[in-house]
Amino acid sequence: MSLWPVYTGSSAPHDGIDALPAPPPWRAFDGGPPLPPARDEDADGGAPGRVHRARTYQPTPETVQLVNAALYLRRPLLVTGPPGSGKSSLPYAVARELGLGRVLRWNVTSRTTLTDGLYRYDPLSRLYAAGRAGDIGGPDAGEATAEASIEDHLRLGPLGTALLPYERPRVLLIDEIDKSDLDLPNDLLHILEEGQYEIPELVRAARSHPVAEVMVADSEDRVPVRHGEVRCRAFPFVVLTSNGEREFPPAFLRRCVRLELRRPLREQLEDIVRAHLGELDERDHALVDTFLRRGSAGELATDQLLNAIYLTRASGLTAPSRESLAESLMPYLGRAADCWDADDA
Repeated sequence: MSLWPVYTGSSAPHDGIDALPAPPPWRAFDGGPPLPPARDEDADGGAPGRVHRARTYQPTPETVQLVNAALYLRRPLLVTGPPGSGKSSLPYAVARELGLGRVLRWNVTSRTTLTDGLYRYDPLSRLYAAGRAGDIGGPDAGEATAEASIEDHLRLGPLGTALLPYERPRVLLIDEIDKSDLDLPNDLLHILEEGQYEIPELVRAARSHPVAEVMVADSEDRVPVRHGEVRCRAFPFVVLTSNGEREFPPAFLRRCVRLELRRPLREQLEDIVRAHLGELDERDHALVDTFLRRGSAGELATDQLLNAIYLTRASGLTAPSRESLAESLMPYLGRAADCWDADDA
């Protein structure tokens, strides 16, 4: 029996992912043999900041709906919004609530290529290892040893790891996709559509070395890759974030579930502050007023408000100094607020 919503936004961990219905026939994948679920970041002593963001994330009803749509349809979620709107915190919250293990993170720049996300191969270290083996074992030993140990010079990237045949979907954050080279979104189309890829270096060695034990992106663990091909079993929950700085190709957009995050209103802001720092007092409400007033004239991020409230609480400053400090912690980030709203309209 299926369950809607699988992701509730409550932050309370549960096994609702096991009630996720079978994918649409055109989004079914059969990779194998299956790998056990990824380890939980809390249990592994993950970075405290990431764990805190996952526990305190406050999704809107629309966010909950569209996260579930992406999970059911096995489609990437393209999240657009101003800085500080919680785009990169969302995948950590989903992973924690649904028990999907550590989030795989791929930070995109203008120099990023598809191969960077799939795997990294170091031919120089392999050549050096082959030379050493040849010196020790004769003229044929180096070639045989290097071919058999090619996996020692190769490591899967975040995207490549997410597409392994895990029993439960991995969570992959592709951060700031709008900063990428113009070709990267199109290059991602085939991979995200087919849920599989090849590693040419392992394909070439498959005749004599059909199974390679390859290191994954987020740990020292190794997984078997057969004949150089990786194919997913449970399609990963992929979150692509964008600051809205560029347009994407229509073919790319139609393959994504699209979520647009907007600036939180007063009630949402107070809920966010409460989740991070506890109940608000009169001084905190005054800072929320200041944030909303300044936000009507320029672009601000929610974490600027959190920084201001935390610091004014911790410093024990009197009212005039506190207000001055708060204003200094809320500089405008860029273009005016009315420009962003016009783009969103």
